[in-house]
Amino acid sequence: MTLISMLIALIIERLAVRSNGWQLSTYIRPFLQMSSKAPLLELSRHPYGVFLWWLLPAIALQLTLIAINFWLFDLIASTVVLLVCIGSWHYRKSYKQYLNAAGRQDQEAAFLTMQQMASDQGLNNQDLSHGQQLVWINFKYYAAVLFWYTVLGAFGALAYACLRQMAEPKTYNQQSESTIVRDDDTEITAEATQPTVASDDIVSDELAHYWQGFATDLCHWAEWLPVRVFGLGLALVGHFSRASGVLLSYLGDSTTPALQVYTDIARAAEPLPDDSLNCSDESCTLVQLAKRNVLFFLALVAVLTLGGWLN
Repeated sequence: MTLISMLIALIIERLAVRSNGWQLSTYIRPFLQMSSKAPLLELSRHPYGVFLWWLLPAIALQLTLIAINFWLFDLIASTVVLLVCIGSWHYRKSYKQYLNAAGRQDQEAAFLTMQQMASDQGLNNQDLSHGQQLVWINFKYYAAVLFWYTVLGAFGALAYACLRQMAEPKTYNQQSESTIVRDDDTEITAEATQPTVASDDIVSDELAHYWQGFATDLCHWAEWLPVRVFGLGLALVGHFSRASGVLLSYLGDSTTPALQVYTDIARAAEPLPDDSLNCSDESCTLVQLAKRNVLFFLALVAVLTLGGWLN
């Protein structure tokens, strides 16, 4: 049932899901606003209670699944939760805008689009190429979620996805869509970020900084194992000899950020551009590599399921 849920969720997300109702940030923001008031406020600011606070949505989901205990409901609920956790329509739109800009040789528009994506993720101070940013988004919104769903079910997927959203600055900001009209009369739709405003309905800057710092620190450990598992996948579907050397150098490293580990492995595993796929630059080849890696993981889950090692 794990594999079935993943396949259904990935197919639906690819073809049909577009509205904000299928994005986790839509539900995280009300939870954070509610947590800025008592009694959740005290729990969320406690040095140890914050761990329980972070897991509250996942715990509520798991208790619901246990209480109903019906396989069909479990399948539907797990698939819906997984679909929401991998929902990344905001980044899909930005990626399409980047491809359109790159296709018409508009380097300025491509740069601005990637800069906005980096800002939403809090990567402003990271020296990353466009391709590395894209494979990191693929990891956070697909690979890591699928890993924790395989290991801990819907509980694990939702727990990690909540942590991921709490670590993104975009989660704490008001969003509004704006259209940038360039000199060549082409339009670029991007989400304009408004500064956080102090009011009863908005999380304060101090509280947002505390929660974001907690989530960022914990993400380092939540991503340690998935990064290395999918790093091995990158080596197997890409340039093995180069990528395996980088992977081995990071294997026992617990201090290097997961972002650097994964992007370094992806860069080493990058194959030669494939003209048949119309991939002539690093961004395209790295995105194709990341997609093959996810397919490889799904194949591995299928083998484990057929072999009886995975329920």
